[in-house]
Amino acid sequence: MSTGIILIVIVAVTVILLVTWGIITYNSLISKRNRVKQCQSGIRVVLKQRNDLIPNLVAAVKAYMGHENEILTRITDLRSHAASAAEREQIREGCEISTLLGRLNVAVENYPELKANTQFLHLQGQIEGMENELQAIRRTYNAAVTEYNNAIEMFPSSIIASWAHHTQEELIEIPDQEKQPASVAELFRS
Repeated sequence: MSTGIILIVIVAVTVILLVTWGIITYNSLISKRNRVKQCQSGIRVVLKQRNDLIPNLVAAVKAYMGHENEILTRITDLRSHAASAAEREQIREGCEISTLLGRLNVAVENYPELKANTQFLHLQGQIEGMENELQAIRRTYNAAVTEYNNAIEMFPSSIIASWAHHTQEELIEIPDQEKQPASVAELFRS
């Protein structure tokens, strides 16, 4: 064979390999981005379920806790705003509601008759289960975002990512108030 034919074969094989790599990398990035979207959807579903339960919980608690209205009002406000909020805002407000529900559970300790109420216990159990599910899906979301962001930033897949206009996703951050050590004495004063 002549040198020209060998060179053409080498160039053709190289082009085929590069195109194949590009297609595989592009499809991998799409798959990772869709996993992030799936996790976002999962978070929104659990937040919606929890928000649907909150009016029942608030009604049960209001009957016993007249002076704890600040927590109840803030939970209700966040819940009503979450329905129309943007996706990022829903996730942020979901974190704030989780914090407030924790404060509410501590405040409930002062009401033995409420703690014994079957309806309240059932609602509290359902919300606690959803909070656990929410924490799990948030961890899954952050793992999916990290994998996607790594694929976008790392060479050589970063070349395909920039050509296809892939942008980084944000991790769910823990609110500053949840990063502080819990003061049990302060919680029982509220």
